[in-house]
Amino acid sequence: MTSIVANHGVLAVFLLMIAAALVPVGSELVMLYAGAVAGGAFAAETVHAFGTSIDSHFWAYVAFAVAGTLGNVLGCAIGWWIGDLGGRPLLHRYGRYIHVTDEKLARAEARFDRYDDWAVPVGLATPLLRSFVAIPAGIVRVPFGKFLILALVGCAIFCFGLAGAGWALGTAYTHAHNDLRYVEFAVVAGVVLLAAYLIYVARVSRRAADSPR
Repeated sequence: MTSIVANHGVLAVFLLMIAAALVPVGSELVMLYAGAVAGGAFAAETVHAFGTSIDSHFWAYVAFAVAGTLGNVLGCAIGWWIGDLGGRPLLHRYGRYIHVTDEKLARAEARFDRYDDWAVPVGLATPLLRSFVAIPAGIVRVPFGKFLILALVGCAIFCFGLAGAGWALGTAYTHAHNDLRYVEFAVVAGVVLLAAYLIYVARVSRRAADSPR
């Protein structure tokens, strides 16, 4: 997935996040990596949107986050319609192919019973749980218009937040990588000094052993 993001940029994030609303395909990794790319953590990788290069790190971040949000909301809409039209019988028959089991569906429905419609934005903003929100929302008949608004809120929080975290991690990695060069020099120097000391100790010990008593 990271290779797809690196090679196809904003379009790849948009398509991957559509899928991430339906199946657990690593939306966390997609947005973290996209944020790191936008922040310039990988100097050789240029962000592309519709065949145009984005030179600004900030606008690259915005482009990735918006693409992820829109793709995720579109995927959620598809998931809602699957749940609304197919319901439980469809998931009983095909749920195993998208990793939706009866247990996961029961937990999702319990969250809707407990938190009402707020389960949508909270669930979509929460890593790992977010792929099991859209279809159950259709099954429990959350109104579609209301669902889209709540999904937009949850997806935006997730995508902008994870992309921002990726940017921060990527920037920290870049600075750390530059600083680690000096650590590498120190480690090499330390290893050389330790080797010289061990050789010296071995020679002294050998001379002591060979000297007549």
